[in-house]
Amino acid sequence: MTSEASTYYFIRHAEKDRSNKTNKNPHLTEIGKKRAKKWSKVFSNIKFDAIYSTNYNRTKETAQPTATKKGLELTLYHPYKLDTKTFLKNTKGKTILIVGHSNTTPMLVNAFLGFKKHEDIDDSKNDNLYIVTVIANKISDQVLTIN
Repeated sequence: MTSEASTYYFIRHAEKDRSNKTNKNPHLTEIGKKRAKKWSKVFSNIKFDAIYSTNYNRTKETAQPTATKKGLELTLYHPYKLDTKTFLKNTKGKTILIVGHSNTTPMLVNAFLGFKKHEDIDDSKNDNLYIVTVIANKISDQVLTIN
């Protein structure tokens, strides 16, 4: 009997516009838009069942090129209200992309793992890809840097 694999890809949003320090919901810069398109190429051979994004311009704009290429709608989530046990149960056997932030992405990866392994992402880094795989209740993870 084989077990279903669940695979979760976590990325932080691409480079955001920092020109207005008071703007809590900035859009991506031109460099960020290029990175978002590049993510869609990185994920070109992955069949996602769903793509999750926080409800911010920068995360939605990072996720959208991949969602468009895959023919998927973005599912919005709140990182502090996501019940990871329920989420894992409801997405068993699926492949999911989750776009978040420098603090929420490692926080969620740690929640999936069940212990604190990853620190917040340095604010200058937008190229980490965390991959969490669950097979028969065994969880493994890896981090790649994609430039």
